[in-house]
Amino acid sequence: MSVISEEKVRGGNVFKDIGADDGDWEPTEIESLCMNCYQNGTTRLLLTKIPFFKEIIVSSFSCPNCRWSNTEIQSAGRIQDQGICYTLRVKTKQDLNREVVKADSATTRIPELEFEIPPFTQKGALSTIEGLLDRAVAGLEQDQTVRRATHPEVAEKIEGFIQKLKKLKEVENEFTLVIEDPSGNSFVENPNAPQKDEALIVSRFKRTVQQDIQLGLRADDDDDDDGDNLEEEPAANDLDAMRNEVLVFNTNCPECNAPASTNEVKSGGATEEQGTKITLHITDPSDMTRDVLKSETCSVLIPELEFELGMAAVGGKFTTLEGLLKDIKDLIVSKNPFICGDSSTTDRVQKLSDFGEKIDKIIAGEMDVHFVLDDLAGNSYLQNVYAPEPDPEMTVEKYTRSFEQNEELGLNDMKTEEYQEEKKELPAEAERTE
Repeated sequence: MSVISEEKVRGGNVFKDIGADDGDWEPTEIESLCMNCYQNGTTRLLLTKIPFFKEIIVSSFSCPNCRWSNTEIQSAGRIQDQGICYTLRVKTKQDLNREVVKADSATTRIPELEFEIPPFTQKGALSTIEGLLDRAVAGLEQDQTVRRATHPEVAEKIEGFIQKLKKLKEVENEFTLVIEDPSGNSFVENPNAPQKDEALIVSRFKRTVQQDIQLGLRADDDDDDDGDNLEEEPAANDLDAMRNEVLVFNTNCPECNAPASTNEVKSGGATEEQGTKITLHITDPSDMTRDVLKSETCSVLIPELEFELGMAAVGGKFTTLEGLLKDIKDLIVSKNPFICGDSSTTDRVQKLSDFGEKIDKIIAGEMDVHFVLDDLAGNSYLQNVYAPEPDPEMTVEKYTRSFEQNEELGLNDMKTEEYQEEKKELPAEAERTE
């Protein structure tokens, strides 16, 4: 049995990008029991990374006695702060080749067929859209022999549905694939990166209490969603004392998953009544020194590059415009395993390399582009170097959020009417004290 060497673990290089020259990085092999014939087989574990995603553990079991085999993936990262939902409009056969990470906590739906795979009924998988369809077909066909003998009518209906699933692979008609994962650890590839994927909608959502229980984040008997178990709010004088302090929260490093402290900027204010869209026309290298406060609810757009970065992709940051552009380049190019090893293609590598060169030209002042910060919560900022005079190269636009945008921020479910009524009933002296 081989194991991951102590040197690699000690060096922090446990999760590695898969490449063609990684012959020395062998999977861990463990002798384990075959659940088919109950003799010994071999489980192989490989710790690797997924592009635009995070670390995963790929496991494969094979039995030399009965030839039974099985593969699955498990997320090696922490459960994310929010759930994630991918809605893909499959229009061509090329869409079937998109790579997919489906965690075991994810629900898969095809609305056109009223088909749904509930969470925790399948193990996690690293596959493609076509692979997910094949897996669904294989699951339905598994007990068809028994059904034909015992319940022929049911078997006939299931066979008809199987044929519909198989026909989807011909993509004669467009269909929708939805992967909704409360753990936030599923993923669908954007083959057009760094450009926006018009066929793919990615949204994040707040988990329900039931979903927290399913993920093991709450006890089974903890179904209180009224906030009774929340800590008591700090008094007004405590809040005054906290305003001039830097608060440090424990978390896990997004690179190696080791314990660390937060280095991310989060807004301490309320969500504004309107969203804010800030557009800067970059005309000079000195624009790179402008201060930028990008909240985690802010998207970044560069229209000339047909580039859009969704909110929370690089988290909240207080930096300069140059620093933010370098972070974007690192995310799209430097830290993207799709441009190296077996996952790479010539077109993809060239496209992403060209994008990185264009970002460098913007930083050097060699490209005339517009840089847009679009913050649904209205909590982002870009420095006006002409203050207090208006900035001739920058526009700030306030806009009313749509219902869908409020839903993305979790505002539609917030109820403040009772609080407002209670506040109106307070005596004038109590309001001044408050």
